[in-house]
Amino acid sequence: MVIAAAFIVSMVFLYRKTKQVKHTQIKTVKHFLLSLLWFILIMGSSLFIARGGFRLRPLSMINAGEYTNPQNAPLLVNTPFSIFSTIEMKSLDDRKYFSNVKARNIFNPIVQNNVSSGESFRHLNIIIIIVESLSREYIGSLNHDIGNGNYKGYTPFLDSLIQHSMVMEHAFSNGKRSIEGIPSVASGLPSLMNDAYITSMFSGNKVNSLPLVLKHEGYTSAFYHGGKNGTMNFDAYAKMAGFDAYYGKNEYNNDKDFDGKWGIYDEEFLQYAANTMTKTKPPFFSTIFTLSSHHPYTIPPKYKNQFPKGTLEIHESIGYTDHALKEFFHTCEHLPWFDSTLFVITADHSSLAYNSYYQNNLGTYAIPIIYYMHNNPQMQGINKTITQQADILPSLLDFVHYKDKYVAFGSSVFDSAAPHFAISYLNSSYQLIKDGYVLQFNGEKATALYDITNDRLLQNNLLLSNVAKAHELEQFTKALIQAYNQRMLQNKLSDTHE
Repeated sequence: MVIAAAFIVSMVFLYRKTKQVKHTQIKTVKHFLLSLLWFILIMGSSLFIARGGFRLRPLSMINAGEYTNPQNAPLLVNTPFSIFSTIEMKSLDDRKYFSNVKARNIFNPIVQNNVSSGESFRHLNIIIIIVESLSREYIGSLNHDIGNGNYKGYTPFLDSLIQHSMVMEHAFSNGKRSIEGIPSVASGLPSLMNDAYITSMFSGNKVNSLPLVLKHEGYTSAFYHGGKNGTMNFDAYAKMAGFDAYYGKNEYNNDKDFDGKWGIYDEEFLQYAANTMTKTKPPFFSTIFTLSSHHPYTIPPKYKNQFPKGTLEIHESIGYTDHALKEFFHTCEHLPWFDSTLFVITADHSSLAYNSYYQNNLGTYAIPIIYYMHNNPQMQGINKTITQQADILPSLLDFVHYKDKYVAFGSSVFDSAAPHFAISYLNSSYQLIKDGYVLQFNGEKATALYDITNDRLLQNNLLLSNVAKAHELEQFTKALIQAYNQRMLQNKLSDTHE
């Protein structure tokens, strides 16, 4: 309001300073240049203000959450801004494959954990670590079939941690970009449309999230990302998702550890995150998103030639980030909250691939999802359940015995009765992984079905030979899309009413 008032006063002042010139008068060169200068200054300042100042991305609707509570954000966005922000965006189709009752019987995003009345809520600290571009291919202990069992990968620390963790053997991302991965993990919201939720016309919708749910149980939450503040609107999303605090490059406030491109090197920023969490009253919920394994894969000069360069340019930086995680856990082991903290390690999406499996439409979504809690036998071993990023929210809420209803487009890995699947969307095509099969669906009909147990390279399309399974998975996909699109269009991503 203050900026707008100052802008109006300035316009009035400048208008009064102008002089009317009769059309018969000859304008001097000086007059022309002065007019041009004022035009450039006024237009430049107008564009600067409209863009939102010196931010990495122009203002969008999700930025409203930076200035008010998430529930009040729609009141802050005026109609002209909404129109101009979304005029070139494609809306979702209001899919109506079935009646709403039938659709809910096939897939219902309203979740209520199977928690008995005698089980009280477990106020554990929760830390989710999202490692930039951490493909499953890079982890040696998850790829015993590569290189006749001699493949070591590039993550020796994660390999050691996996021996004491619950590891999901069939884990997949819900998208191919960071701005798709973050809402999938924190909000149980896969990206099933052309625009990522964060940059879409629906970014102002009221969204469900772990920080908002856990806030009701007394949690303090924070999002940590060493990148420049404003990168991919992560700070704006964090505010809309209900995180109490955001810690980025600005908060770190020491350019000595700047990588020259994206932000603060992983090792130093992870130490900063650990120390900051120590100052937070438990229980706390933290999400940490690393960045050093992002192109151009810069690592600190002091680690030159210390990590294997491998066969792809990303491999050396993966080794560095793995080292940074080792140092982070070494620090955490000596902190008072370590034994009462549940860690989840995953990726935002996969990346460059060398092995043929990780280059096809199935393996390109393969990522690690690792649950670790010190000395907790429930969090150990190999879990063969098909899972996805959107399962992390319901799995964590199930593990801490959260009893109320919530919305999630995924299932708890601890609930054997729930449907277990992974869904993704790319180039107008949906892909469902469920029951040992992959179904590809174009919005109207199934286009392919593969048996991933016996055909990992997706070479034998079973669409015509296994009609029953194709029909079953197509029905499930349609019900999920119908629920997703309707709730997105009607702003009911957190509405637990049928």
